[in-house]
Amino acid sequence: MNRVNFIRQIALATMVCGIAGAADPTPRLKVATILPRGTSSHQTLLEMSAQWRAAGVTPTLYTDGVMGGEAEIVRRMRIDQLQGALLTVAGLTEIDHSVTALQVMPMVFRSLDEVTYVRERLRPLLEKRLEEKGFVALFWADGGWVQFFSKKPALHPDDLRKQKMFVLATDGGQSDMMKAAGFQVVPLEYTDTLTGLQTGLIEAVPTTPFYALAGQFYLSAPYMLEMNYAPLEGGLVVTRKAWDAVPAAARDAIRRSAEEAGKKMSLQSRQEMKEAIAAMQKRGMTVTQLTPSAQAEWRTLFDGAYPKLRGNLVPADMFDEVQRLLREYRK
Repeated sequence: MNRVNFIRQIALATMVCGIAGAADPTPRLKVATILPRGTSSHQTLLEMSAQWRAAGVTPTLYTDGVMGGEAEIVRRMRIDQLQGALLTVAGLTEIDHSVTALQVMPMVFRSLDEVTYVRERLRPLLEKRLEEKGFVALFWADGGWVQFFSKKPALHPDDLRKQKMFVLATDGGQSDMMKAAGFQVVPLEYTDTLTGLQTGLIEAVPTTPFYALAGQFYLSAPYMLEMNYAPLEGGLVVTRKAWDAVPAAARDAIRRSAEEAGKKMSLQSRQEMKEAIAAMQKRGMTVTQLTPSAQAEWRTLFDGAYPKLRGNLVPADMFDEVQRLLREYRK
């Protein structure tokens, strides 16, 4: 083979490889969550994924924390092992602390309608700050109220101070706040909650009724204090790099389907919160209603914590804006 023919064959092979590579231009997004497989929220994500495929994007979902806790998921996104994730505020905080304003102030919200009102008005600013860190938010949702589940009955703050409390290992700010309030905290990954309850490593856990049922926490912690401690907030984010790889013509369809999924998750979660409580009660769980005097104790405790949260756990501007929006809503 002479040199000219050799060069021609190399050029032809290169062109064929280029055509083959161009034949599969579909962007692929690996999306992770700690959500359990088979839940209604997982089903909603599957429905959204089908719509993404129709729009020209191929997502792969990883559930049950198989990609690690939320801090690990964010780390994997930063090195492009994952391109997207459905994260709670604990995970989103690994990207930007502004999101703490949605969840970290105990008992600041009086209803889920207030939660929605504040979240929707904070969205533009939150999404701008996430984008500045290299992430694009596609939807926001809530999972209902976080309640306290414990091995022993609890009504007053002192009742829970006597029991070892779960806090997320990566959430140092929450741990510091609970310690300052006199609670015995035990930092763990969320996936270790059930084992911790079963072994006695922890005796109480703040979580939503749905997760208490799905994770079977209530079997080891059969007392629930119905206090509406804080909303469980979160959102679906993808990396800026992955979003830029999505064809411009497909982005509107992807955003629409994602927004629909977020709204559906919130509605489902609020209904499932009630259903989960009823199901656990049928299986022996005891619900303790918050009395006016006990509620006053808890509010006094957390009111005293707010000045310490502002500017530390929650950025001062976000803390102040939440308070302003709540005053606006309550008028």
